[in-house]
Amino acid sequence: MKRTLQMLNKVGLVVMFLIAAYVTFFEFTGISATDLIGKKGLNTLPTLSSLKLKKESTSALDQYFFKDLLNIQQTKVVTQVSAKPSSPKRLEDTININELEKVNVIATGYTAGIESTGKTPSHPEYGITSSGVKVKRDLYSTIAADTNYFPFGTIFYIPGYGYGVVADRGGAIKNIKLDLYYETVEDVYEDWGKKTLDVYIIKIGEGKLTEEMLTALNENDAVQAFRGQYTEKVPQ
Repeated sequence: MKRTLQMLNKVGLVVMFLIAAYVTFFEFTGISATDLIGKKGLNTLPTLSSLKLKKESTSALDQYFFKDLLNIQQTKVVTQVSAKPSSPKRLEDTININELEKVNVIATGYTAGIESTGKTPSHPEYGITSSGVKVKRDLYSTIAADTNYFPFGTIFYIPGYGYGVVADRGGAIKNIKLDLYYETVEDVYEDWGKKTLDVYIIKIGEGKLTEEMLTALNENDAVQAFRGQYTEKVPQ
């Protein structure tokens, strides 16, 4: 009987010690059993804000454990930040060309000068397109097309050139051909010349283009970051 009582006393002391250690640990750290286990098991980690550590009173083992826990949390944050998609750096990165109708065309370059239009700067219609708008090399540049195929206001994405809006027509621009506006003859030869390539139709025009419509396209906030991508002469 005496041995039995002694054994019970020892078991009781052990149980009390374990309960005291359990309570002390969770009160000291501020971590609940739900924080460590929760509904999802041991994979659920406490957040950084739930850790209330006092370095001067923690044991070496505690410091080792919490150092690893903090490293895991910080690694997760860094991974989440680095996984954010980067902003597009080129105009073409904003366009899903796979969803657009493409047309294979012969594309040449032209200027407002006498070499392309037969007009000099003194001509009253110098630099004025058939639609009535002024020629422009910008985010949305004026281009010429056969309006029987592509009415005024039709918008293309042209790889290597950018957006082009049909604003003009020309005697040599028939069928599936485009003429892309450049400011100088040197630009035509250095930047373009003559190419056969696929272009992508953004929108079919309604046969009309005004200065207001062209300005609205070029001043669209969504594309201002790409201003000057294709020509340094366009304001940044």
